[in-house]
Amino acid sequence: MSSLNYAAPTSVDDAVKLLAGSAGLAKPMSGGTDLLVQLRSGRLKPDLIVDTKKIPGIIGIRRENGGFVIGAATPGAVVEAHAELNAAWPGLVEALDLIGSTQIQGRCSLAGNLCNASPAADSVPALYAAAATAVIVGGNGRREVPVDQIPTGPGRTSLAKDEFILEFKLPPRPPRSSDAYLRFIPRTEMDIAVVGCGVSVTLDANGVCTAARVAIGAVSPTVIMVPAAAEALIGHTLDADTLARLDAAARAAAKPISDKRGTIDYRTKVAGVLARRAAAIAFARAASDTGDAKAIKNGKAH
Repeated sequence: MSSLNYAAPTSVDDAVKLLAGSAGLAKPMSGGTDLLVQLRSGRLKPDLIVDTKKIPGIIGIRRENGGFVIGAATPGAVVEAHAELNAAWPGLVEALDLIGSTQIQGRCSLAGNLCNASPAADSVPALYAAAATAVIVGGNGRREVPVDQIPTGPGRTSLAKDEFILEFKLPPRPPRSSDAYLRFIPRTEMDIAVVGCGVSVTLDANGVCTAARVAIGAVSPTVIMVPAAAEALIGHTLDADTLARLDAAARAAAKPISDKRGTIDYRTKVAGVLARRAAAIAFARAASDTGDAKAIKNGKAH
C-alpha cells in the first residue's frame, strides 16, 4: 500500500499541478472535518492530500457586485461571526452553524460540506436555495457553475481530478428578501439530518411572494431543488392554501429510503412539514427585512 503524501501549496497553479500530477487518488482539503474522519476509518485511502488553506483569498468573506463572496475554506465560525452575511443570508449561516461542535466550526467549510456530497449535508440545501455559484479552478482554467450541479451522487461530484472550489458567490438581495433552513434530527445536537429544507423568498410590499427557491436534503441521492414548491409560493401570501400546496410539492419531490433514522413514509411527511416551517420563517424574516440568524435559532430540535 502506498504512503499518504501531504502538500500545502500557496497558489492556485501549484495546487492544480499537484492534483493533476498525482499518479493515484488526490484529494483537495478545504476544511478536513469529513476527510480526516474518512482517512482514520479507512473508508478513503488517497495517495495525496492537497491542503488548499494557504492559497490567498480562499479564506475570507467580501462584498462584490452587491452580493457576497465566501472563500471555499472559510471556517464556519468565521461565517457565523460576519454580521452583514448574517443579515442578508441568515438561513445559510444557520445551516452551516449546525455542522458539528464548536471545535468542528473552527475547521468546517462550505466547500468541504458540498464536495463531501452527502445527501444529508446541512449547508447544501441552504446553498441551493440561495442560488449560490461556485468558482472552480483547474487545469482548464476557471469556471463558475451553480452549486446544484456539483454533487452527482453520494460521495461523488462533477469536479475533474485537477479541480477544486476556490470560492462561492451569493447574489445581491432585493428588499424584503430572506431565507431559512431547518432540519429534523433524532437527537438535540450533532446528528445527521433525517430531512433538511432550505427556503429563500422575496416579497412585495403586500407580502406576496415574487421569487422563491426551495431545496430539500436527505430524501434522495443528492440534495434536490423543488421547482414545484417554489411555484406554490410565488404569487401568493403564506396562507393555508399556499402552505398546503407547498407541503404537497415537497412530499411529491421526496424520494427517501427507509433506514435506522426513519421510514420512507415518515421522511416524506417530514419533508412537507419542514418546508412549511422554513417558509414561514423565511416569509417572516423577509417581511421584517431584518434577517437575524441569532433571533430565531432553528434546526436543532424540531
